[in-house]
Amino acid sequence: MNSIAFIGLGHMGGPMAANLVKAGHAVRGFDLSAVSLDLARENGVATVASIGEAVSGVDLVITMLPAGTHVLSVWQELVAIVPSGTLLIDCSTIDMASARKAHALAEAHGCPALDAPVSGGTGGASAGTLTFMVGGDAGVFAGAKPVFEAMGRKIIHCGAASAGQAAKICNNMILGISMIAVGEAFVLGERLGLSHQALFDVASVSSGQCWSLTTYCPVPGPVPTSPANHDYEPGFAAALMLKDLKLSQAAAEDTGTVTPLGAGAAALYQRFADEGAGAKDFSAIIAMLREGPAAG
Repeated sequence: MNSIAFIGLGHMGGPMAANLVKAGHAVRGFDLSAVSLDLARENGVATVASIGEAVSGVDLVITMLPAGTHVLSVWQELVAIVPSGTLLIDCSTIDMASARKAHALAEAHGCPALDAPVSGGTGGASAGTLTFMVGGDAGVFAGAKPVFEAMGRKIIHCGAASAGQAAKICNNMILGISMIAVGEAFVLGERLGLSHQALFDVASVSSGQCWSLTTYCPVPGPVPTSPANHDYEPGFAAALMLKDLKLSQAAAEDTGTVTPLGAGAAALYQRFADEGAGAKDFSAIIAMLREGPAAG
């Protein structure tokens, strides 16, 4: 059993902390939201009123925060108060520069660190089936793996510091592009008189097969568990997809990489968010694609 501080108990962090409790870890949690603190407390997390209280005497600290600025702000506070040797893990999805700065902060204060963004959405966070993409020292990763296993199903060491963030950014660029492609195919199929089920039955066992189709189909019917069957209530909100696509484009610019499909996907999700749909599931972009040529 580990003593763990968990900073950031929102839609993802709250269920992740609850699964750590279920696995037998002692978890002390902090969040700025009273609602998030109340829910975490109901799930067995010992909630506290400050970061200082959360980290006092713990073996490791996990952060799950909205953006790189938040991570760096919290980690600057952490390294000033935790003993050297305390493991710091960031599960947020943030920009590469911030991830590298967080590792540097930890290293300067003698704290091992891992960047470990996740894939699987709120459903995976609740079910404990997340995929963790981890960057950092291989030995540190090996020691922390049982903690990740309490929250996820697939734990992948991607390489050195910030490699986890790199994998997450690249993966979600693929996801954003593929969801648009699947949506376009269904819209075209509709115009050609093809039923949703017929297209699914063909594409799901043919060369068009992909996760966006077989697990997260953007039309009601073929995949009963997809958000399309529940008025696109988000498992992964369009605003979060836009955030990740912007991170991919920032990384592409920094490295001089040409990603025309990634750029196009980012532009489409930007328009979707601008139209007020950011709180919908990202698969709901099919509704915008139905609007016609202006969507391109």
